[in-house]
Amino acid sequence: MARIAAGRLSAEPSSPEQHDRRERILRAAARIGAEKSLERVQMHDVAKAAGVAIGTLYRYFPSKIHLFTGVMAAQVDRLREQVTEPDPGTAPEDAVADLLVQASRHLMAQPVLSTSMLHASNTAHVATVADTAHIDATFRDILLRAVGIEVPTAQDVTLCRLLMQCWYGVLQSSLNGRASMADVETDVRLACKLLLAPRSNAQDAPNASQ
Repeated sequence: MARIAAGRLSAEPSSPEQHDRRERILRAAARIGAEKSLERVQMHDVAKAAGVAIGTLYRYFPSKIHLFTGVMAAQVDRLREQVTEPDPGTAPEDAVADLLVQASRHLMAQPVLSTSMLHASNTAHVATVADTAHIDATFRDILLRAVGIEVPTAQDVTLCRLLMQCWYGVLQSSLNGRASMADVETDVRLACKLLLAPRSNAQDAPNASQ
């Protein structure tokens, strides 16, 4: 099992060249991780594929947990870029469900990599792996945008967190062979309906003071 480097924090790139090296590392890890499980991925192979020194790799990613949490953060960033305003008349819960089903299909198309990413992000501690907080914040923003909420309440944030946790669990079940893609879609749509429909109805309800 991948072991996290205790007390090690990832260095943050501060120049265009450093950002480029970090991105090359993430792309190399994603390519290798699509074919090899987390336990079989070798950091030296990632460094070689990225064209960086092994010391540079460990500077940005002290362990494979850091590395594949970073890969997941990059995937979530790309998902955010794909989010568009829902079609007029689309219920918020349906807009979010459509988004999560699409993301689920993308992840299930690369099961080896997705298993590694989920394992890494679920194992990582926010105190030592900064990308965990980035994933949570970005995913929350994605869901809020899909619902159409610009100024979320504390309850909105809680509902987003619950939906993220539910989605991760559904994905893990599918990756473990316990649920089909059809099951994933059914479960995701039901979760969105149960968690978000009350919020949607509250938005549509007449103002009680009127």
